[in-house]
Amino acid sequence: MKNVYILTFLLCAWLAGSCQQEKFDSDNSIPVIPAVSGSLSEAPFPFGAAVNISPLNSSDRYKEILRSDMSRVTAENAMKMNNISKGHKQYDFTEADKIVQFAIDNGLEVHGHTLLWYKHTPSWVSNFEGSREQWIAIMKEYIQDVVGHFKGKVVSWDVINEVINDDGEVYIKDGDKYNIWLDKIGEEYISLAFKYAHEADPNALLFYNEYGHEYSSQRRMGVNNLVKELKEKNIPIHGVGMQMHTNINRSTSDLRNAIMIMAASTRLKIHVSELDIAVNPSSNKELELTDELLEKQQIHYREVAKAMNDLPADQQFGITFWGVCDSNSWLYANPDWPLPYDDTYAKKPAYEGLLQGFKVSY
Repeated sequence: MKNVYILTFLLCAWLAGSCQQEKFDSDNSIPVIPAVSGSLSEAPFPFGAAVNISPLNSSDRYKEILRSDMSRVTAENAMKMNNISKGHKQYDFTEADKIVQFAIDNGLEVHGHTLLWYKHTPSWVSNFEGSREQWIAIMKEYIQDVVGHFKGKVVSWDVINEVINDDGEVYIKDGDKYNIWLDKIGEEYISLAFKYAHEADPNALLFYNEYGHEYSSQRRMGVNNLVKELKEKNIPIHGVGMQMHTNINRSTSDLRNAIMIMAASTRLKIHVSELDIAVNPSSNKELELTDELLEKQQIHYREVAKAMNDLPADQQFGITFWGVCDSNSWLYANPDWPLPYDDTYAKKPAYEGLLQGFKVSY
């Protein structure tokens, strides 16, 4: 196993030109970077945000940030199966269509999230009783109906979300996590899902999306093994989504290395797909946001952006924040302030950190 990681790091250096690993051995060694100005729209790779229908309906400032700083949107919840599928061949695309139309009207790409995820299976599917062939049939029907509905409008999809545990294994049941698709169909459901999505829209880029890359080498190896198996079977897969719900206590070298290793090992497009950087990972109800916390957050955002910037251009699918501003983050009630915009939509130091990540050479 040790030789595998040595080889991966060497490959990382070859792909990225220079990983400058000596600068990332510890957070204390990170150099001071000069202040920069500008917009995320200037980046050589796309920035995006997960969009929630409520602020999209109610906040002009929310929409303005999407127009001015983003080049891509992801539906935070509106494209998950339990929100779209109301019964067999019964679909409600109302919220998803509104997000897609906003994107089209404003020249933004749409990344679809997600076709299959064990956590968002509607009750009619959970209660379905049938043979393996019948389970395959309803899975195919759902994927092709949804991808077909958005064909030509959604440019990429998270086909499968989260099937690997911390041991690096694909699981049917892991604690309270139960993967009904794996149970009813078997591991082949993963390759079939990619195949059916590709058939429905051959031009769409297809991703496997997973969390924990930055803290679990076994999880990374599990993703790599899954991708390798799919590629060996000639299954159409174009990228890996690295969710990266992380925090300021995580070493920046962990964040960078996760991105570089996954790019080097898979040679696929890399999408930092659900980025937020918590400043209160212990959920301390008395915590107050300080300049010191904001500075740490800025450094972490900077290093993620730099890692993306250092990838080969054809692997830079981009970075998507999981939300737009702090007040519509899923972590806000912790309390936490994990995004580059505060709860008034003002840019935080994290925003400048992102600019530094792709503008400054160091």
